[in-house]
Amino acid sequence: MRMRRWAVLLTIGGLACGPRSGPAQRSPTPPSTAGGVREETVARGLEHPWGLAFLPDGRMLVTERPGRLRLVGADGTLSEPLGGVPAVYAKGQGGLLDVALDPRFAENRLIYLSYAEPGEGGTAGTAVARGRLGDGRLDDVTVIYRQRPKLAGSGHFGSRLVFGRDGTLFITQGDRMDYRDSAQSLTAGMGKVMRINPDGTIPADNPFKGRPNAQPEIWSYGHRNVQGAALHPETGQLWTAEHGARGGDEFNHPEAGKNYGWPVITYGIDYSGRRIGEGTVKEGMEQPVYYWDPVIAASGMAWYTGNRYPGWKGSVLIGSMTPGGLVRLELGNGVVVKEERYFGDLRERIRDVQQGPDGFLYLLTDSPNGRILKVVP
Repeated sequence: MRMRRWAVLLTIGGLACGPRSGPAQRSPTPPSTAGGVREETVARGLEHPWGLAFLPDGRMLVTERPGRLRLVGADGTLSEPLGGVPAVYAKGQGGLLDVALDPRFAENRLIYLSYAEPGEGGTAGTAVARGRLGDGRLDDVTVIYRQRPKLAGSGHFGSRLVFGRDGTLFITQGDRMDYRDSAQSLTAGMGKVMRINPDGTIPADNPFKGRPNAQPEIWSYGHRNVQGAALHPETGQLWTAEHGARGGDEFNHPEAGKNYGWPVITYGIDYSGRRIGEGTVKEGMEQPVYYWDPVIAASGMAWYTGNRYPGWKGSVLIGSMTPGGLVRLELGNGVVVKEERYFGDLRERIRDVQQGPDGFLYLLTDSPNGRILKVVP
């Protein structure tokens, strides 16, 4: 009886929930459904919007990848671009990326921006700056983190910003595409989740602080390109959604000091069709909680805590850029027990997902005429 009950738990929702030692749990690739929700356009006319954050007064801060930061009113009115934004490397996947508010924003008015920062000789690297939101501009702008080294190329910068409950800041980064082997090196910033204090100093309990030949900002490593990240509302644990190659997008909770395998192990293959690395499992390397093959091209992620959508409370919502739409996952005992997909008929690249103070979900569409969408029952 005990074994039979365990077998049932492992197949809840028709999904096999294998052990974390491998092989990992694979998405069944469900079709998109109407599912009792629809979208409303809140604002339009944004050029490749990337990150979205709500201010206490209900207005939104939105980044545009070419390097603009705008305020968006409740009626969808776009402000002029705010001044004081750092110069960005706006090529390929580079540009102005995520935006996050300081946990004490009501007191200090500080916001944080991640972006591709230009370097010498056409190089670039992920960076994070903070500034004080003033009247039509950012003041007191300071760069608090720079990926090292800067490299040539315009791919895989990451990058999401998430504050932990202890006030530290997680920064997700990519492997910079042509430098994927560096994701395994502790001396390089590529393919890592970083953790810093809001002023750019290093937390005392970072796993590699004080270790020779390791960058002290590193929290976890062996990542390909993490573009979705959010804090679990009950446990406070960081969860991420990460781009694989051709197959192998991952849903995970990166833990301190652990190696997530890229490019040594992966559930994807190269775009040429060639195998990557040594397989899917290796001792000392972590398995994803869940993976997608074919991919969803995950970007933007939120844990839903509201009551606007029956049955959705406690779900995680992830934006899909390929094939496009919104992915909803239900979890039980740390594993995915159900996956649903929505808005596939829009054929839109969903770049970010955020829960508003009104309990509704808001989406960014990544296009030359990008929109902010409100998900309504």
